[in-house]
Amino acid sequence: MTMANRKDFYFPSSDGTTQIHAVEWLPEGSPRGVYQIAHGVSEYALRYEPFAEFLTRKGLVVVANDHLGHGQSIAEGAAPVYFGETDGWTHVVDDMRALCVLVREEYPELPYILMGHSMGSFLARTYLIRYPGTVDAAIIMGTGQLSPAVITAGKRIAAAAAKKHGYDGFSSTVNSIAFGSYNRAFRPTRTDFDWLSVNEENVDSYIADPLCGGGATIGLFDQMLSGIRFNQKRGNLKRMRKDTPVLFLSGAEDPVGDMGRGVMRAYESFIRAGVRDAELKLYSGLRHEILNEKERERVHADIWAWVSRRL
Repeated sequence: MTMANRKDFYFPSSDGTTQIHAVEWLPEGSPRGVYQIAHGVSEYALRYEPFAEFLTRKGLVVVANDHLGHGQSIAEGAAPVYFGETDGWTHVVDDMRALCVLVREEYPELPYILMGHSMGSFLARTYLIRYPGTVDAAIIMGTGQLSPAVITAGKRIAAAAAKKHGYDGFSSTVNSIAFGSYNRAFRPTRTDFDWLSVNEENVDSYIADPLCGGGATIGLFDQMLSGIRFNQKRGNLKRMRKDTPVLFLSGAEDPVGDMGRGVMRAYESFIRAGVRDAELKLYSGLRHEILNEKERERVHADIWAWVSRRL
């Protein structure tokens, strides 16, 4: 169902070829702030419409874009779930920045919050390093922390697979390494995506959605590992604005965050980098997509409580 106060638009990607699809949801009356969403891998901005509807009822303008290779941001002839041949991670973060600039021009005086979920959480972390001070608060949802050895091994495997399939190709080996382990904790499993959510309705709608669940290309996996490595370097973390409030949110049973342990390591890395206002909340019994669990109203309320203090 389309919300009456939704506007779809396009802007040019920093890759120079792709038109980026974006969405803006408007509240009734005068807005109190702006909330930008960066979605995860193999999904798209409009999956966040129910959450956007909640936020607009609170008086926020909500914006999101489909990242390169996702949703409606795929150039003609381009591979889906692929950022591009070179500098893809950089382009995706620059596209997030371009959306922020566009919206800031429209609402220059309003507080601006950035939220990234899953892959979007890693993109948001890169954003905070590369564009410090350009948002007023950030929410890092469904994130994790990888060891340098795992990143190096993953990139070696991707390079070997790319020789056979190309970086815009698909490798079942790479896909298994990237996502295959997530379901193991939930055996016996009903589907390949049980790790997403305890809520079976959400899992089934994800599987049924033609814009969700596509296998990530080798190149996207490789560039995501590069982005994660960039995010975890101590020198890069110190480039963040220390007084930007950051909230880490995750399901305690989320394998992306190593069942909370990786989220804790990411949170602690921000504290060590000098971030003065960082909070962490783990939801017992919830998995990866905490916005789509049956307890989502509690998650919504917690997000709003935190955001409203920053408005």
